[in-house]
Amino acid sequence: MLRSPSTLVRAWIAAALAGSVLAGCGTSTEPAGQKAAAAGPRTDVAVEPIKATRELTDANGVKISLREEPRRIVCLFALCDDILTELGIVPTATNSALLAHPGFLGEKKAKEVEVIPGGFIAPEVEAILSHKPDLVIGLQDTHGKLAPALKDATTFWPMQPETWQDSVGYLRDVAALTGRTAEGEKAEKAFRTKLARAERARSDRTALIIYGSDENFGVAAPEADVAASLFPKLADYPWKSRGVEGSYSLEEILARDVDVLFVETMSFGEADGKLSQKLAKNPLWKKIPAVRNGAVHEVDSEVWAKGRGTRSLGIVLDEATAALR
Repeated sequence: MLRSPSTLVRAWIAAALAGSVLAGCGTSTEPAGQKAAAAGPRTDVAVEPIKATRELTDANGVKISLREEPRRIVCLFALCDDILTELGIVPTATNSALLAHPGFLGEKKAKEVEVIPGGFIAPEVEAILSHKPDLVIGLQDTHGKLAPALKDATTFWPMQPETWQDSVGYLRDVAALTGRTAEGEKAEKAFRTKLARAERARSDRTALIIYGSDENFGVAAPEADVAASLFPKLADYPWKSRGVEGSYSLEEILARDVDVLFVETMSFGEADGKLSQKLAKNPLWKKIPAVRNGAVHEVDSEVWAKGRGTRSLGIVLDEATAALR
């Protein structure tokens, strides 16, 4: 992938990783004494009140103005589904599979939400507008090109989350626009509390998140991937964005002495096996400490790579902290 996890959903790896998920990542030579410092300041569990509004400017300078509370919201990427679920709202339509996860609506209820044809990369404008949406929420890097076609028919909100703080900010903004202020405050409080608890139990083990469909895999960088942005608070995460696109090698992973490896399998169409199983064909794979010690965890990419919101990140925290013990 190679841009921000918010850039195409970490799914178009290498050449296919066309744009939306991670900014390129690179190895780190950070001194041991600086590892804990990488976690940054302690997470504040206090939550500022959210005030309902019909107009706001988000952290990226995008201005949103609505005549009335939006009731028909179409989601073009999973953060939207995550936020709406946290606020007790069911999207009018979506093109994400996140809602089927048991931590969200579950498979049965998710089937009641119509799916926008065209997939994540090219959702069909006519299909979007057929739902007469008051608000359409998409990913700037991927769906920004739809703005002209949607401009006169609805309000389009292009989001660009890259850290967990960005996701919390978007949660608060949507809560303000929908009048779900109490729900927004509750969701933020629950997430901050869970993160603070995980932070207090920070592991001294080394962890990495890798993603892909084959040997052309990527590594999630805390500076550009929402789930990875949590990890410096949870463990030693020896990886920094190197600001270029490209896939990575097992030699680079081996050099990091990774104790726990989280693997997001991305597939383009029908699944044809787990990424960890494919990498196991490389002789270097078994030399990685995490592999030798049985600490390789295949995780749900819908949640880990695409969710990006406080509910998804809460699941990431639960799974990561359990694996890092």
